[in-house]
Amino acid sequence: MFTLAEVASLSDIQPTYRILKPWWDVFMDYLAVVMLMVAIFAGTMQLTKDQVVCLPVLQSTVNSKVQPDTSGKADFTTVETTTGQEEASMRTASFRSTPTVTPDILLSRATSSQYQPTESGQELKKEQKDSSGRKTNLDFQQYVFINQMCYHLALPWYSKYFPYLVLIHTIILIVSSNFWFKYPKTCSKIEHFVSILGKCFESPWTTKALSETACEDSEENKQRLTGAQSLPKYVSTSSDEGSPSASTPMITKSGFKFSADKPMIEIPSVTILDKKDGEQAKALFEKVRKFRAHVEDSDLIYKLYVGQTVIKTVKFIFILCYTANFVNTISFEHICNPKVEHLIGYTQFECTHNMAYMLKKLLISYISLICVYGFICLYTLFWLFRIPLKEYSFEKVREESSFSDIPDVKNDFAFLLHMVDQYDQLYSKRFGVFLSEVSENKLRGISLNHEWTYEKLRQHVSRNAQDKQELHLFMLSGVPDAVFDLTDLDVLKLELIPEAKITAKISQMTNLQELHLYHCPAKVEQTAFSFLRDHLRCLHVKFTDVAEIPAWVYLLKTLRELYLIGNLNSENNKMIGLESLRELRHLKILHVKSNLTKIPPNITDVAPHLTKLVIHNDGTKLVVLNSLKKMTNVAELELQNCELERIPHAIFSLSNLQELDLKSNSIRTIEEIISFQHLKRLTCLKLWHNKIVSIPSSITHIKNLESLYLSNNKLETLPAAVFSLQKLRCLDVSYNSIAVIPVEIGLLQNLQHFHITGNKVDVLPKQLFKCVKLRTLSLGQNCITSIPDKVSQLLQLTYLELKGNCLDRLPATLGQCQLLRKSGLIVEDHLFDALPSEVKEVLNQDTSIPFANGI
Repeated sequence: MFTLAEVASLSDIQPTYRILKPWWDVFMDYLAVVMLMVAIFAGTMQLTKDQVVCLPVLQSTVNSKVQPDTSGKADFTTVETTTGQEEASMRTASFRSTPTVTPDILLSRATSSQYQPTESGQELKKEQKDSSGRKTNLDFQQYVFINQMCYHLALPWYSKYFPYLVLIHTIILIVSSNFWFKYPKTCSKIEHFVSILGKCFESPWTTKALSETACEDSEENKQRLTGAQSLPKYVSTSSDEGSPSASTPMITKSGFKFSADKPMIEIPSVTILDKKDGEQAKALFEKVRKFRAHVEDSDLIYKLYVGQTVIKTVKFIFILCYTANFVNTISFEHICNPKVEHLIGYTQFECTHNMAYMLKKLLISYISLICVYGFICLYTLFWLFRIPLKEYSFEKVREESSFSDIPDVKNDFAFLLHMVDQYDQLYSKRFGVFLSEVSENKLRGISLNHEWTYEKLRQHVSRNAQDKQELHLFMLSGVPDAVFDLTDLDVLKLELIPEAKITAKISQMTNLQELHLYHCPAKVEQTAFSFLRDHLRCLHVKFTDVAEIPAWVYLLKTLRELYLIGNLNSENNKMIGLESLRELRHLKILHVKSNLTKIPPNITDVAPHLTKLVIHNDGTKLVVLNSLKKMTNVAELELQNCELERIPHAIFSLSNLQELDLKSNSIRTIEEIISFQHLKRLTCLKLWHNKIVSIPSSITHIKNLESLYLSNNKLETLPAAVFSLQKLRCLDVSYNSIAVIPVEIGLLQNLQHFHITGNKVDVLPKQLFKCVKLRTLSLGQNCITSIPDKVSQLLQLTYLELKGNCLDRLPATLGQCQLLRKSGLIVEDHLFDALPSEVKEVLNQDTSIPFANGI
C-alpha cells in the first residue's frame, strides 16, 4: 500500500509557485490531502480487518432418511492411517454421495460415517463412547472456504474497491490541479514569470525609485510655491515670437527657471542606487520586456487552466453520480448463495461484513468532501468566465504612483497577473514599475548620473579643428546632469541617445553655440528652449526619417547654421517639417544631405536669408532646380552627387554667387560655362569628379576666377584659354590624362597652388618656374624624368610632391627654396638620401616662418 508521503508527493510543486495558487486551489489541495487520508485509512483497515463471517441458513424441513444419532457422532471420527491427500479425496467422495444432511448433524461426522460402512456395530458403539481420535479442524477450513467465497460473491464490488477508487480519483484530481505547473510549454513560462516577479518584488529599485519620484515631486511642489524667491526666472532677451506651440514635443511640466548669469542650484538626490542594484534593475527591465513579448502572443496557460478546471468539475459530477447509487449497498448483513451445495449441503448463507459500518462512514465523509470540492470547482469556473482574465489593467497602480505610462497587458501575461492578485495585489503593483518606460528612464538617469560624473565628463572634453571645446556623448541612456555643469563648453554632440532630455540647467552653458543631434530626438524643457532659441548658432541634426527632427528646431530664430542629414524625399510627402524653415530668419547656412529629387519650395522660403546652400544627394537625380533663382543672396552653392548631366541654367541667375561646387555628378560637357560671365563675383569653380573631356575656350569670360578644380575627370589637354585667367591662384587638374603642361602656364603670375598629380606628364616646361608665387606644386604619379634646376626660383614653395615618377636624382638647387622642408617634400627616400649633405641639412632645418597652406 502507498504511504501518505509517497502519494502526497504527486501534488508537490515548487514553493515559489504558491503565488500562482489562489485560495480555492489551496483549499482543493487540502481537500485532496484529506481524501488521500480517507483512501489510505480505508485501504489499511481493509487489508488488516476486512472479512465476512457466514453461517448456513437452517432449512425448515429435515431429511428423514438420515438418522440423527449416527450422523451426530460420526462427525469426530477419522481414519488415522489416511494421508492428507487421501482425506481430501475421501471428503470429496463423501460430499458427492450424500444427498441431504439433517441441519443439526455436522458435515464431517457424516463424512466419517460414510467411510466406515463395513465396520461392525460393536466397533461403532465403542467409538461413539470413546472419541479419542485425532482432531482435523475440518469444519474450520470449510467455514474459511465459505467466508472467502461469499466475500467475492455476496459482498458488493464497491465495498471491496472503495479505498482504491478514492485513491485513483484523488490522484486524478491532484494531477488536474497541478498539470499546468508540469506541462513543459506552460511550465517554462510560469517558471520565468515567478522568477522575474520575485526579483522585481525584492529589487531595491522598486522601493528606491518610488521614493526618488516622491521626493522629486515634493521638491517640485515646494519650488512651485517658493518660485521666484529661491531661483530667479531666466529672462529671455527676445520677444515671445517663435515660442513653441502646443503641438511642439517639449517637456511641458513646470520646472526650475534659471538666470543666464546665475548657475542652477541642484537639488541633491535623496537616495543613491548602488551600481550593482542599478545593473540588476536594468537587467530586470530587459527581462520583463522580453518576457512580455514572449508570453503576450498566446493564451495557452489560460486555456490549460480552464481545461483542467472543467475536467475537475466533470470528475466531481461523475463521482457524485455513481457514488450516490452505491451508498446503500454498503451493509452489515448480506445473503450468500455460493452454489456449492454439492460440497457443503447448504444452499444459502447469511454473512456479516465487519467493515461495513466503518466504510459507510468513510464513504459519507468522502461524498461530503467531494461536494465541497465540486462547489469550489464551480466557483472557479464562475471566476474564470465572470471577468475578462485575458486583459489586465494597471489603472489603480497608475493612479497611485507617478508612473502613468504603465501599459495594459493581455493573454497569458494578463492571466498570470490576475492569479497573482489572488495571492497578494502588492506583487502586481510593484511588478508594474518594471513595465513603465518612465520608471526605466528614471533608473537610467540615476545610473547614468552615478557613472558619468563631472570629473569623468571633463576628461572627455577635447579641442576640435576650430580650437573649440567639444564633448561627444555616444550611445548613452540619456544626458547626464553633470554635462550642464560644463559651463565653458562650446560644442555638444549627442549621438544615438534616444531618451535625451535637455533640462533648464543648460542655461548655465553660456558659451554653448553649436549642438549636434545624431539620431537623437531630444526633448527640451520650456526654459531650456528659451535659452537655446536665444543663444544657439549652429545645429546639426542627423535622422532616419524627417519625423525624427524635433519640432523645436524650426523655432530657433537666432540659428545661423542648420545641417540636416537624413531622408527628406519630397515625393513621399516627408517635407512637412521643413515648412517651418521660414521662421529661421537669421539662417545663413543650410546643409542638406539627403535623397532629394527637387529642391523643396519650403527651402526657398528662407532663400532671402541664405548665403550658403549645400545639397549632398545619395545619387538620386536632382531634376527640378528652378527654385534656385529665388536665392539671390546665395554666395556658396554645392550640389554634390546629384546626377547632374549639365550645369543647371538656374545657377546663372545667382548674381551674388562666389563659389560653385558641382562635385561627383555626371557632367560631360561644360559649354554652358559661357553664361558664367554674368556671375561677376564668381571666384571658385569646382567641377571635380565628373566626366568632363574638354574645357571650352569660353572659360576666359570668367575674369574673376581664382580657383578652378577639374580633378578626376577625363581631360587630355589644357587649352590656352585657362591660362588667360590672370587672377587664378589655384589650379587642380589631378587624375586626368594630360600629357603636356602648356608653356602658357607661365602667364599665371598669381598662381599659388598647382596640382597635376596622376597624369601622363613627362617634361616640365621651364615657364612653370616663372610662377614664382607657387606654394604648392603636386607633380606625383606622372612620367617626369628630371626636375629642372630652375626650381630654385620658387622661393615661396612649401610643398613639393614628386613621388611616383621616373626620377634619377633631385636637383641640388632645392636647397635654395627657402621655405621648403623635408616634411613638405614628398619623394622616395633614396632620392632624398642622394642629395648633397648641405642640401639635406637645409631641408631638415626647422623654420619658425609661418606659411599658408590654403588660398
